[in-house]
Amino acid sequence: MTASLLEPEAREWKETLQHVGHDMYHVPDYVVLDARLYGGVPAAFHYEHHGRRVLIPLILREIPGTDLKDAISPYGYPGPVGSTRDRLFWETACTALVDTLRDAGIVSAFIRLHPLLDAPVLGSHGTLVYHGETVSMDLTVSEDEMWKQTRADHRNHINRAKRAGTEIVFDDWDRLGEWVEVYHDNMRRVGATSYYFFTREHLTALHDAVGDRMHLVVALEDGEVVGGNTFFSYDGIATGYVSSTRRAPKRYADELLYDSVRRWCRSRGDKVFHLGGGKGGANDSLFSYKAGFSPSRNAFHTWRVVADPDAYERLVRERRPDADPADLTTTFPAYR
Repeated sequence: MTASLLEPEAREWKETLQHVGHDMYHVPDYVVLDARLYGGVPAAFHYEHHGRRVLIPLILREIPGTDLKDAISPYGYPGPVGSTRDRLFWETACTALVDTLRDAGIVSAFIRLHPLLDAPVLGSHGTLVYHGETVSMDLTVSEDEMWKQTRADHRNHINRAKRAGTEIVFDDWDRLGEWVEVYHDNMRRVGATSYYFFTREHLTALHDAVGDRMHLVVALEDGEVVGGNTFFSYDGIATGYVSSTRRAPKRYADELLYDSVRRWCRSRGDKVFHLGGGKGGANDSLFSYKAGFSPSRNAFHTWRVVADPDAYERLVRERRPDADPADLTTTFPAYR
């Protein structure tokens, strides 16, 4: 039995990915670049016993004013993945996770589970919090069936965009800078935090790192970029990264982009297109918009693990005396 925190260059990380179902969020190159945005250290918890494996990507952060750390998931859905669903094996792996984190001076871990890659993570080793549903598109059905599954208002808007001459262009990375301006305008409009202002340099570096597994699609009106998506296509799973469209009356480029991406991914052999859910998993207007493209729903949970209960309680008492250290279902970690 081995349990450890791996660095991105570790042989075991890449070897494990060859044995477990996973997504782009589990690839070392992705975790490295996301850790730079968070100002943390990329790592992965790895557990192996008799050839069976578990991997959990993490970003390790210093807790200011202490010699302790905590861990969070990279952006997206990089939850635990494993080569078996045997619950006894997972029980042992989760115990090893807690011990490994504590021994490394890591007080807590906030982990987002992957809605499409179910893992039997056990509540006895932390707290599972249900946030809502995400939306996915089944790309194995016919294009006619996909169209039938699309809500009437989306179908109407897609047809309007086509009649207006909106052009959809894939993988013209020379357009990235134009689209980033559109994206940043939208982030300012919605009051997004600084983390979500992904730069052209970050997106270029990510594309350079993962190659043809990352794609850019833009919508053009009279040659002007009015919207676009970046998305991954990896091991049969297509998943959106960031997207944005300029808001204007009677402009429906966003719906046409989603429709075009799903058809393009289907033609390349992807099996599912994961759209994600509402903000923070909520059943909000964003979720309703995505739900108009498909009837398929997936449960989204986060997993909150306290590896060092004494240190966790002490930090909460010192920094947020109004918070209950025993309640892991609200803001977590509560000392942040």
